[in-house]
Amino acid sequence: MSKPVNIGLIGCGFMGRTHSNAYRKVSNFFTTQHRPVLKAVCARNKENAAEFARSWGYESVETDWRKLVERKDIDAIDICTPNNTHSEIALAALKAGKMVLCEKPLSMNAAEGEQMARAAEAAGVPNIVWYNYRRVPAVTMAKKLIDEGRLGRIFHYRAVFLQDWTINADLPQGGTALWRLDAAAAGSGVTGDLLAHCIDTAIWLNGSVDRVSAMTETFVKERMHNLTGKVEKVGIDDACAFLARFKNGSLATFESTRYARGHKAKYFFEINGEHASIAWDLHDLHRLEYFDHRDESQLRAWRSIHVTDGDHPYMGHWWVPGLQIGYEHTFVHQVADFLQGLDDGKPVAPTFRDALETQRVCDAVLESAKSERWVNV
Repeated sequence: MSKPVNIGLIGCGFMGRTHSNAYRKVSNFFTTQHRPVLKAVCARNKENAAEFARSWGYESVETDWRKLVERKDIDAIDICTPNNTHSEIALAALKAGKMVLCEKPLSMNAAEGEQMARAAEAAGVPNIVWYNYRRVPAVTMAKKLIDEGRLGRIFHYRAVFLQDWTINADLPQGGTALWRLDAAAAGSGVTGDLLAHCIDTAIWLNGSVDRVSAMTETFVKERMHNLTGKVEKVGIDDACAFLARFKNGSLATFESTRYARGHKAKYFFEINGEHASIAWDLHDLHRLEYFDHRDESQLRAWRSIHVTDGDHPYMGHWWVPGLQIGYEHTFVHQVADFLQGLDDGKPVAPTFRDALETQRVCDAVLESAKSERWVNV
């Protein structure tokens, strides 16, 4: 007999759509005792919320997230709002005994994230942060190969996340669509938005980061603010690059920018070990590139693994081999894992505590860029 999990979604933007799609699809492809029920969506604009509810099948609408949190018929709060609201909403939801699913990054800074992690642990309720790239089948496959020791000792980790959507100097900052350019709402720029994904994946694959040395740049110093109508200083980082040392001794380079013409979402990583190397690219997300030096010399080469077979991570739930899946399916996988965790009574990563580690790295990166010195995490 299935057990309903009544979802209260806060925020109906891009992430609200990805999460809603996952809730609607998950039970068609994954079998768990628990199943999500789209109980209520919350947004400040009632008309927008009502239209969103009609489109995605939510039963009711709220315009005050506090009322949503207080509702007895809501089991889980899904936070899809700007970064500066994550903490307040999550703390209230945890106090009310709700499960919490929070968009990344966890918080505005590590101090705020620590408070959230402690509250989650004190509440004793399931909690998770939406670092969805862990659940790309090819990335999960990379984790499997590393854990099996196929790469041997890791020497290098490199990652980039490139976009080009903010190059226009006339683009304003702030407001519903462009809050990511407003430091008051986002906390940081590409560091917390894009590199946070890279850092979470790296920690998951290669362990904790020990120390960092970073540089950042804001190429457009002033933009008109949508909320005030005035030209104001831009406080976020348009680009960030940093060196890192992992606790396992490996070296790393991370780079992210929104000023890379021709790249809309170029997320790439490569890991070099003593025996083998692996590489993955979001633009070709169903493929994992793999090189093993132990192969016969005449046949030794990079191989492209098409991660679509039934024995590859998650793929047995989808189509026949050779038919690939996409970005939206990573969120379905995260919901499926979360529901399975409810079935098993076990936490599912990344929890608030897991995501706090990424937040600490982000804080160290920003501190290093400001001080122009190496900073310990």
